[in-house]
Amino acid sequence: MKLKHVGRPVSCAIAFASALFCTAAVAQSADAPIDALSVQPAATTDAAPEDAAANQFATWVIASHDNHDTPFIVIDKASAKVFVFDADSRLVGVTPALLGIARGDDSAPGVGTQRLSAIKVHDRTTPAGRFAAHIGMASGNHEVLWVDYANAISLHPVVTANKKEHRLQRLNSPSAEDNRITFGCINVSASFYRDVVRPLFKPSSGVVYILPETKPVGDVFEQLRPSEQASAMTAGKR
Repeated sequence: MKLKHVGRPVSCAIAFASALFCTAAVAQSADAPIDALSVQPAATTDAAPEDAAANQFATWVIASHDNHDTPFIVIDKASAKVFVFDADSRLVGVTPALLGIARGDDSAPGVGTQRLSAIKVHDRTTPAGRFAAHIGMASGNHEVLWVDYANAISLHPVVTANKKEHRLQRLNSPSAEDNRITFGCINVSASFYRDVVRPLFKPSSGVVYILPETKPVGDVFEQLRPSEQASAMTAGKR
């Protein structure tokens, strides 16, 4: 089975594996400036070492209210995991994911209008960035969480039509090294999508943050760039 955005191609998959880590809100006035890079994870003792980047990023989202009191998802491509938070910034689920087979943080120009078979392997990337996400329909009457509509990137249940890809086995494996197989979409298990993602995003839209894997985080999220003042102070201490 191939999922396809109406008028644009789409494809992707995952198996459910629960692993909770705690991220507490950082108390800070909404009007106060935030030195994003200095925000430390609020609670890392329950987080696996490989989840540190997602934990720290989620802490910044909560502290800065960047999600505007809507549900949000943090996707860490390095660990191939999806972290889902409700509108009250409570972590409600974590699961492994399948991602674009090619490493990179940008979508190739025009990739959203190409047929799947025409997308070159090196263009099958899961783009990094902040995306306004909403539940919608793909061709074939399949429901998905649209992440980057223009580039046909969505988060949806596992697609297992091509048995040679062994998508379920990849998702069930303990390593993240074999989780790169999709055309760019984020695949999660049907149960995780049904029980965790859909109940949060079906009533309203939310935000999906995809962390970069080849670029500095500040190049993708401008709010996380070190301030000029901080850079000057650091340079003065050398």
